[in-house]
Amino acid sequence: MYFSGKQNCILNFIYNIGIYLANFVLHCAARLNDKIKSGVNGRKQAFKTLKSTLTPNDKTLWFHCASLGEYEQGLPIFEALRKHYPEHKIILTFFSPSGYEVRKYTPIADVVVYLPMDTTKNAKRFISLLKPELTVFVKYDIWPNYLNEIKKRQLRAILISAAFRENQVYFKPLGKPLREALFAFEHIFTQNEISKTLLKSINYTSVTVSGDTRFDRVSNQLEQNNTLPFIEEFKNDQLCVVIGSSWPEDEILLMEYINNQAPSHVKFIVAPHDIKPAHIKNIENQLKVPYVLFSKKDKTHLQNTNVFIIDTIGLLTKIYNYADIAYVGGAMGSTGLHNTLEPAVFGVPVIIGKNYDNFPEAQDLIANGGMFSISNQTELNSILNELIKNEVKRQETGLANSSFINKNKGAVIQILNYLRIYT
Repeated sequence: MYFSGKQNCILNFIYNIGIYLANFVLHCAARLNDKIKSGVNGRKQAFKTLKSTLTPNDKTLWFHCASLGEYEQGLPIFEALRKHYPEHKIILTFFSPSGYEVRKYTPIADVVVYLPMDTTKNAKRFISLLKPELTVFVKYDIWPNYLNEIKKRQLRAILISAAFRENQVYFKPLGKPLREALFAFEHIFTQNEISKTLLKSINYTSVTVSGDTRFDRVSNQLEQNNTLPFIEEFKNDQLCVVIGSSWPEDEILLMEYINNQAPSHVKFIVAPHDIKPAHIKNIENQLKVPYVLFSKKDKTHLQNTNVFIIDTIGLLTKIYNYADIAYVGGAMGSTGLHNTLEPAVFGVPVIIGKNYDNFPEAQDLIANGGMFSISNQTELNSILNELIKNEVKRQETGLANSSFINKNKGAVIQILNYLRIYT
């Protein structure tokens, strides 16, 4: 649909008013929600932190991620750029507290801050401070004012691991501000052909279908030292089910299975998404079998317990190494499915909930035969019992997952080759 200059101005005005309204709403909500409060307060400090870290003569790179998941996607690229540009200062920004709080001390960046709200004033001030030689956005979180400022100054920017859907605002008449912002990227690397086709429909043609960088990221995990002696003591050479990033909707079904269906020789590790004491206590209250908390592991004979509750963060990727079967949370409710590639790379079957339509990798893993979706208690009981009893099926489905990930590696090489960084 064609818009006149006046109509374009109106759409941009509406967008900017929306940003100011969103900022007002966030400030109000911060009074009631600690997570939102962290983001609001962090954004207030962003410019002060940048000014104290950067000097006018610094050469910089800017990486932006919406949250933790996008950071993990971008990490292989970030690490390569860190190595290739050792004299540059790297600025990493997050919009979500769940990304910032976990990775605010990451060694791949010289400074980590919240991205200030996408106002015209903030964008000009931010880009003037950084003057980034290269900007890398991951997947989405497209901010028009920042990107338009980059375009005006003719600075380099790329978007990696992009995944678009036809119903997104970029492809709607009223989405013109966001759609135009995409043209600030000199190149977009998409996860699939559908995304490339959608970009072509808006006349954006500088596109490469490189796949998802997460396949490279999780594959790198196999090269790390994944040994955890306390998990080995707990597992004690028994079959082990690892429940990763679980939410209450997942835990209701899983605790019921553990209490009433699980064979006595099977071990369970529960690593919930929320590790606040109240939530950990809720899991404890549901269990009727011997369990131990990570925080109290040194006071317990781990091999004598059935369930290990991980009430800390940062261990899950290594813990998946000990799984014979994995359950990944988030899809029984509406919160969003967590990373299913992390356990799949270790060659184990994966079980998820029912709401996975917006997760192409889950759809592909299910179609490939290595992942199973359940909708209720009966289905969970059935698939867990089958995988526990049938070693051949466990091995076949696990192999399907590891083979699928190995086949889909390579996005990082394509992106680095485009940037003329050869490793």
